[in-house]
Amino acid sequence: MQKLLSHFDINQSIMKSAATLSSSVTCVPVLPSSGFDEQYKHLCQLSSAQVMICRNYKGDVDMAEIDHFMPLLMQHEEEGLLSPVLSHGNVHFMWIKHSNLYLVATTNKNSNASLVYSFLYKIVEVFTEYFKELEEESIQDNFVVVYELLDELMDFGFPQTTESKILQEYITQEGAKLEVAKSKVPTTVTNAVSWRSEGIKYKKNEVFIDVIESINVLVNANGNVMSSDIVGSIKLKTMLSGMPELRLGLNDRVLFALTGRDKGKTVVMEDVKFHQCVRLSRFESDRTISFIPPDGESELMSYRINTHVKPLIWIESVIEKFSHSRVEIMVKAKGQFKKQSVANNVEVRVPVPSDADSPKFKTSTGSAKYVPEKNLVVWTIKSFPGGKEFLMRAHFGLPSVEKDEAEGKPPITVKFEIPYFTVSGIQVRYMKIIEKSGYQALPWVRYITQSGDYQLRTN
Repeated sequence: MQKLLSHFDINQSIMKSAATLSSSVTCVPVLPSSGFDEQYKHLCQLSSAQVMICRNYKGDVDMAEIDHFMPLLMQHEEEGLLSPVLSHGNVHFMWIKHSNLYLVATTNKNSNASLVYSFLYKIVEVFTEYFKELEEESIQDNFVVVYELLDELMDFGFPQTTESKILQEYITQEGAKLEVAKSKVPTTVTNAVSWRSEGIKYKKNEVFIDVIESINVLVNANGNVMSSDIVGSIKLKTMLSGMPELRLGLNDRVLFALTGRDKGKTVVMEDVKFHQCVRLSRFESDRTISFIPPDGESELMSYRINTHVKPLIWIESVIEKFSHSRVEIMVKAKGQFKKQSVANNVEVRVPVPSDADSPKFKTSTGSAKYVPEKNLVVWTIKSFPGGKEFLMRAHFGLPSVEKDEAEGKPPITVKFEIPYFTVSGIQVRYMKIIEKSGYQALPWVRYITQSGDYQLRTN
């Protein structure tokens, strides 16, 4: 039985301020821990139509309204009209699904939906950090901790402390065993820098920067690229003492234009989103990425680059189906990237008819296996050098009686990861680390390109 988690109502007049802020910048933090003017009002979790967990923040929406959500959801699903926002009278339900849970926000105002969804996903992130797996059982086993977290994540409808590392300093899953000295709320909660504790010390000060780009490609049956883009993220693992200020420099075309430099390759980043630690006003004025980082691992920013991308691993396929007899499949994979680079853990997933049986394979490298529950042949190549070509042949038997319904033609999908390589050409030009004690710190940078939604249609 799937469960539901229902949420808050939002005050319209206060939401106007938040909406103005988000429309005035192109870079929005995942979720601000304070200072936003959203007012969310209640949070519940349902089983069928019964409330399992509820936290009412403001009481502007009748608690009984959530009972209408599940019937609405089922009705819209049956009619094929399911949408992220459902309405009953003047109450609107904004929902997401995670595992066997539904998280639902209720509002009777014209609320900023994007910020509501940000908070819903932030709750999933925090609960997952605490319980490893967010599902019905983990909620049932941790009622007390869940209520404590809901109280700290939001106060009278205002998002508060949303960093799980900070929350874990004073909300633990062993609350009954806490000592008095350890149960004090850390000063971080009331600081302007709510995502980092004071007094952090490391013997060796380092920061690791991962630039990870995912390639989304759709190729039609004629071999033409229909759509392509790059979705990137910059992730940090920070091991720095004190309260350091970091400044990150990229080969950003807008920055180079502002400073009058026009040397070397530059990139145009779109849909940029920053962690809340980044000073947005500074970025808006001079494109400087300046911030006090969270301790440990975090995602500093994400971006999209809308450009034509040549498929890094090109697939040619011939699929011949002989009625009442057999299916012959031939797939050729070619690495269309630099010879000095190597793609790791490559998986080519080739769809086969659902009634195929008796598989036989022959590969020039790697191994192939039949996954009958997914109607796929998965060809795995651990190491795929650039410029190389490999071949896989598969033979399947077919039953003598054909199925009545016609099957579709799912595309071939490819998974891979290429280290030390980026398609866009984005570069970390510098990372300056400034701390009042004046210690020296080492920044390390790693580039990774991987497949995103990578599909090649077949004839």
